[in-house]
Amino acid sequence: MSRKIPPAYRQAGNPPLEKGGEGGFDHQHGERKMIRKAKLSDVKEIQQLIKQYSTRGDILPRSLMELYDHLRDFYVFLQNRKIVGICALHVCWEDLGEIRSLAVQEEARKKGIGVKLVMTCLKEAKALGMERVFALTYRPDFFERLKFKVVDKSVLPHKIWTDCLKCVKFPDCDEVAVVKELD
Repeated sequence: MSRKIPPAYRQAGNPPLEKGGEGGFDHQHGERKMIRKAKLSDVKEIQQLIKQYSTRGDILPRSLMELYDHLRDFYVFLQNRKIVGICALHVCWEDLGEIRSLAVQEEARKKGIGVKLVMTCLKEAKALGMERVFALTYRPDFFERLKFKVVDKSVLPHKIWTDCLKCVKFPDCDEVAVVKELD
């Protein structure tokens, strides 16, 4: 039984669909690639990838307890069965979601993995009925290429600042807020 692939999914540059996730086989490089929801067995690998970026102050650190609590938010990008990218869609409110914990292994960067992960999260946000999605980032240019708009952080609800209290830079946050309206 084959699944019908929505044209918008393919137009967004997503990989072909396979059983168990979204992905395909890269014949040029002989690699199997797939995006899927995170599993319990992925948590420690996810935390290691987050640590690579959080120690530099690029993203917030996440404890194992937080990762287990929010596991359903996460997608992983697998390359030859190894996690090389992660991204989470966190539900903030009835119409608002946050893209968070976007990270790609250094050696796998600049290959479109981050874009594919964000597009997968946006697809889920639409399916959930969210009207807009935001991110706090040091890379607004990346999100602007995906049609996010830079906004003043003050337009975001105060509820989203609970995670910011854990940040060493709070209250002098230098991240840029970006928002995408979903249609």
